[in-house]
Amino acid sequence: MDCLPDAVVQYILSTISNAKDVASCNSVSKKWKESMPYIKSLFFSRSIFDNLKAGQTSDCIIMQLVMSIVKLEELVVYCPFTSVGLASWLLHVGSSLKNLELRMDNLVEQNTADESPSKLDCIQAARNLESLRLWGVLMVQAPKWDVFQKLQSLEIVGVRMEDPALAEALRATPNLTHLVLLGCEGLRTVWIELQHLEHCKLDFYGSGSSSLTLTAPKIEYLEVQGCSWIRVRETSCLKNLIIANNTGRVYLLDFGKLTALESLSIRGVQWCWDAINKMLQLASGVQHLYMKVEFTGDFEALLPFPEIDFVDFFKSHPKLKTFDVHGAMFAALCQKNSLKNVDSDFMIPCLEEVVITVRSPLNAEQKMNTLESMVKFGKKLKKMRIKILRMKSGHSSADDFFEDICRFRYMNHKLVSIE
Repeated sequence: MDCLPDAVVQYILSTISNAKDVASCNSVSKKWKESMPYIKSLFFSRSIFDNLKAGQTSDCIIMQLVMSIVKLEELVVYCPFTSVGLASWLLHVGSSLKNLELRMDNLVEQNTADESPSKLDCIQAARNLESLRLWGVLMVQAPKWDVFQKLQSLEIVGVRMEDPALAEALRATPNLTHLVLLGCEGLRTVWIELQHLEHCKLDFYGSGSSSLTLTAPKIEYLEVQGCSWIRVRETSCLKNLIIANNTGRVYLLDFGKLTALESLSIRGVQWCWDAINKMLQLASGVQHLYMKVEFTGDFEALLPFPEIDFVDFFKSHPKLKTFDVHGAMFAALCQKNSLKNVDSDFMIPCLEEVVITVRSPLNAEQKMNTLESMVKFGKKLKKMRIKILRMKSGHSSADDFFEDICRFRYMNHKLVSIE
């Protein structure tokens, strides 16, 4: 690199971000050392300071590197640090910093509540942030933030927080377009009102009984895990929707018209049938549908799905291209009267791929009829995958059913595969 122009060397070295590499480059030559202040990003790994000499601290070393950079735009710190150290770094680079990612480790630290200023409060110094990502956060009290006018992306992974603290944090970030909260513990009643939000992913940890009210007229992608009640009325832009609850029941879904919805995924152990039925009705124009709900029922009793008319279902979802359906929903499409309305004029116009998970040999004849009908009436069908998942039966009916599926696969080998 000695023969390269200084500007080219400076450009190449400016792409280095690992703090250990930056420190090494400072020792190579004068030219390299003079180029290092122009790097834009610094990354401190979790173990970078595991073998510090006596008298050295991670706070001081990070400060030295940060102060050596003219205009730092991105700072990622996974190694341990203190609130005092964080405050000193951000005081120096806060005005230029655009992206900040911190492993806070507050959830396992002692006396975090007495820390002053708190790590969360220190972030206020980086007033021009566009992206903020935090790991392991304790937010039982609202952070002392003014408004982050430029902040567009907020991600918090592993957090214990109270409802008012989240509300205050979101008031300080009114222009978010991207919000991710994963592994949230302690939230019960969540209200989110963000006029520019487009992408939202929420994962509530606990009993699965949280409630969510979301007001975001520009929302395009929404994923919610762990809520029993969800209200989203402004949905004209919503294209992708994922709702899951693995520990509780889904009781109530209150959505506006889903005219733009392209993909819908619903998962969980137990949903009230009214919630399932309402989502299927609202999502009439959906192209990609994934259903893995094991049972229905409004109370403790786990009930099977009611019978679903095969023809009505596909007529109600004429744009459906991919359909991934698990045991309970497939069984509901395979009841005695599910195929009674099928006639020679019926067709499934857009269906291209079907994934079916079978767990029981019950109603084997009806299930085979349903599989055959999908192939027969799916004029654009290109692929059908049948997954046999822990079929529970000690009776010969299970073997007979499996033989029927294998025969079906042989007769339609260009379309059908078995897993």
